[in-house]
Amino acid sequence: MSRSYLAASAAMALVGVILAGCSTPGGKSAAVDDARLLEAEKDGANWLSYGRTQDEQRFSPLSDVSDTNVSQLGLEWSYDLDTARGQEATPVVVDGIMYVSTAWSMVKAFDATNGKLLWAYDPKVPRSKLVEVCCDAVNRGVAVYKGRVYVGTLDGRLVALNADDGKILWETKAVPDGSPMAITGAPRIVKGKVLLGSAGAEYITRGYLAAYDAESGKEVWKFYTVPGDPAKGFEGKHLEAAAKTWSGEWWKLGGGGTVWDSITYDPQTDLVYFGTANAEPWNPTPRSPKGGDNLYTASIVAVNPDTGEYVWHFQETPEDRWDFDSNQQIIAATIPIEGKPRRVLMHAPKNGFFYVLDAKTGQFISGKPFAQVTWAKGLDPVTGRPDIVPEARYEQTGKPFVSYPGATGAHSWHPMSYSPKTGLVYIPANRAAQGYMAAKDWKPSDVGFQLGLEGGPLSMPADPLIRAAAMADTTGSLVAWDPVAQKARWTVQHPGPSNGGTLATAGNLVFQGTAGGEFRAYAADSGKQLWSYPVQTGVIAAPMTYSVKGVQYVAILVGWGGVWDVATGVLATKSGTVRNISRMLVFKVGGKAALPAPPPEAKRVLDPPPVTAKAEVALAGQNIYHRSCHVCHGDGAVAGGVNPDLRHAASLSDPGMWQKIVHDGLLKDNGMVSWKANYSPEQIESVRHYVIRRANEDKALGGK
Repeated sequence: MSRSYLAASAAMALVGVILAGCSTPGGKSAAVDDARLLEAEKDGANWLSYGRTQDEQRFSPLSDVSDTNVSQLGLEWSYDLDTARGQEATPVVVDGIMYVSTAWSMVKAFDATNGKLLWAYDPKVPRSKLVEVCCDAVNRGVAVYKGRVYVGTLDGRLVALNADDGKILWETKAVPDGSPMAITGAPRIVKGKVLLGSAGAEYITRGYLAAYDAESGKEVWKFYTVPGDPAKGFEGKHLEAAAKTWSGEWWKLGGGGTVWDSITYDPQTDLVYFGTANAEPWNPTPRSPKGGDNLYTASIVAVNPDTGEYVWHFQETPEDRWDFDSNQQIIAATIPIEGKPRRVLMHAPKNGFFYVLDAKTGQFISGKPFAQVTWAKGLDPVTGRPDIVPEARYEQTGKPFVSYPGATGAHSWHPMSYSPKTGLVYIPANRAAQGYMAAKDWKPSDVGFQLGLEGGPLSMPADPLIRAAAMADTTGSLVAWDPVAQKARWTVQHPGPSNGGTLATAGNLVFQGTAGGEFRAYAADSGKQLWSYPVQTGVIAAPMTYSVKGVQYVAILVGWGGVWDVATGVLATKSGTVRNISRMLVFKVGGKAALPAPPPEAKRVLDPPPVTAKAEVALAGQNIYHRSCHVCHGDGAVAGGVNPDLRHAASLSDPGMWQKIVHDGLLKDNGMVSWKANYSPEQIESVRHYVIRRANEDKALGGK
């Protein structure tokens, strides 16, 4: 719950140097070079990088599994993972070997035909790091190149492993000393370099994308996404220009704009594209009191892959105040525009609009909402700039504003896919509102999220009617979007948000896992559901497919978690199952394996101690809770399922034990660090009384 590094992660400072400073040979496995990456589109047997091809289309030309036989798909093998957190990675398969990362940045290699574990690597991330991570201890994948497997670790390292045995070849620190930044995204390989960014735009950080030499790990170039202190000079003319869109002393608050996902290379334009996160803090008054667009936050940026030099940018959400990151997957493709083929970028960011841009120049071509949007009336047809409604500028009105979408986004990191056969983009979409209210006289601190917002007053109340309305209005969907006509061709509704990413194949199929615990296949042209398999847990990762010796397999990593589970409280249950059973699952036509029965769940009832403190004590605890605790333990003190639900904590009845845990850090090795540097014992006790009050409110409503 503190953004400052603690003693448990002090060992991380030792990795600030590269362990092997010269070129290090990789193994014989993962024999992937630049030429092979460039030809990946033709190589359906393998899945060589995060999105299969460098343009991130997530389309497979394999068609042995098709709309005519997908109903015969069965489980071929499974593997139970040793990390009970959210699983977000897409496996990479090279010549019959699968490489996949799991939660806590662990990496495993399997025989892709039978699931035999070949090797495993654990970077031993300090569990105390979890308190500085907004959205679970997740990792989205690895990169492979010339016999090496690369992974970014949650505590800020880039590690190169020997693909044969998983032994470390080198590791380098990829975040600044003492920074609360974390790495959750998958590295990308571009022309002999490993490209990687970091997360943390809620914790006073300055975003960047960096390139490292793939053989040695030495930094080749770094592109900062927001300008730093003008008195120290700018790292390029593009940042000097960006500084004109900020005011005040923004650099003292970091600026934000982290690159935590969405890195795409398009060989046709020879450009690297990446998305940037929100400005920091969310409330724009402290960071830029005289207004401004705050470049290059909430933008797509194009750079030269050899030098990192700025080429162009397109800002999707100027003056962002809603956490509308542009870190969602960027797809490069050639589609017909006004009857002529044109190389474009397609993007569905958090803000709810689907953008089509010229890939060479960044010129806005078109944009329409793919989900409900209330913060803007629409986009300027020439510039693509949003027409923001006055009420959405909540820091100016002084009133709360409820936005569709909210900070979880109309589309978040869950990868979308594009099928050249249907011409459609398959988007895992969300409908989830959020309230925003500017905090009065806000000052930054070392405590929790640095948002500049009031949290407690906008938390979910115990009122059953309000809860029921919020639950009914919170849904998810799979949207098949036509990027030329800018409209949905078909839509499949899901009970709640945070469903898995998608895979499109030449077999006229779209695969997606659901938060409700199913792995499904749909007809890509019509959206008709053709197959489903119960996986016993929610799915947030994206599936992939490969073939070995002429047999096509479909694989998916399952395990519920991520930001929707840890932060949204009672709304997390709307998506379906909130249980985490983390596994690697692989299917083929005629597969006969079966999953073991899930372990029985303990029945839990709310049995809190009685309310004894005055209302103002609980109110003080509520404000602290929603500043520092809710991102892990859930809105309104209701946990989704992965992290502990404090309403059931035995220490609620034992104020001494509560202090030992929260104040002294008794459970620091489990991720619950000490908060004594941030709050007094009296303040910590007020949080206990708030949770007691909330538990009694929910008990009265018949809650669990």
